[in-house]
Amino acid sequence: MRWQTQTLDAEDGALPGLTRAGLVRSVLRSVRTPEFDGVTFHEVLCKSALNKMPEGSGLPFRWTINPMRGCTHACRYCFARGSHEYLDLDAGRDFDAEIVVKTNVAAVLRRELGRRSWRREAVALGTNTDPYQRAEGRYRLMPGIIGALAESGTPFSILTKGPLLRRDLPLLTEAARRVEVSVAVSIAILDSELHRSLEPGTPAPRARLDLVRALAEAGFAVHVMAAPIIPCLTDGRAHLDALFAAIAEAGAHSAMAFPMHLRGPTKTWFLSWLAAEHPALMRRYRQLYGRGANVAPVYASWLRERVDPLLDEYGLRRVQDRTVPDPPALAPADHQLPLFT
Repeated sequence: MRWQTQTLDAEDGALPGLTRAGLVRSVLRSVRTPEFDGVTFHEVLCKSALNKMPEGSGLPFRWTINPMRGCTHACRYCFARGSHEYLDLDAGRDFDAEIVVKTNVAAVLRRELGRRSWRREAVALGTNTDPYQRAEGRYRLMPGIIGALAESGTPFSILTKGPLLRRDLPLLTEAARRVEVSVAVSIAILDSELHRSLEPGTPAPRARLDLVRALAEAGFAVHVMAAPIIPCLTDGRAHLDALFAAIAEAGAHSAMAFPMHLRGPTKTWFLSWLAAEHPALMRRYRQLYGRGANVAPVYASWLRERVDPLLDEYGLRRVQDRTVPDPPALAPADHQLPLFT
């Protein structure tokens, strides 16, 4: 990597891509530790903590915070993989193992929230990479972020797969007394073997269900992102029924599900995994995703008809003002596919 030799006193040293955006001051150091085998942490000083979403994004929030770039969850389908290419890193293994950590993010955020121009609009965390991935246990960035948001009167939401959030539950409870706090947990797979193959770096689904339970017991109306649904692998009736039953039993307030979106390098990475692990499905995926990033509309409609009655049955279709993005808009169809059973 051409930024690997940069140091704190390097003149205007920064990561490629972030330099152009003016968001990173310098790379402090690159670190490997025994407890994170094969992972390198690139500790940086950021210039900005708040990211403004572009106009017309269609998302229910205008501001996000990403304490890290890259994610050790290593989900094969992660839509954020392409963002690593801006750093001259690849969207595959580098995304899983080359983690950029904004070590001063809480201090920068506190300064930004203190500006007279800040209007206390809602801020979302976990929209790109998970703020409670394993590295948060090492760097402890979230307590400072939560404190800064609450003290400034800024409402916020968190989406995570990380039970590490339970460490900060007292902070979140205290923050919720001052501002609106929304919490969502991502759980889309119950099968342990499929989980290990598709999401090898994530905590077990049962640990995430325990997180839902703990949040609900603390008084939060927990939303569960039961997505993405992966065609031919996690869309079976029995799997979905068991999934929503477990989510409801854990005390979730609401849930939503939508099919997997495959864009750019994520599509290449996922399909290479599929070809190695489930080669018999390749022909079906060429039908489903042959036209681009969105699944064929006929499949999306079929899945909606399967999921909606389950959400109703388990009392999970109650979310109104969602703090997580809607599924990507579907491309128009020009062919029909046989439905799945």
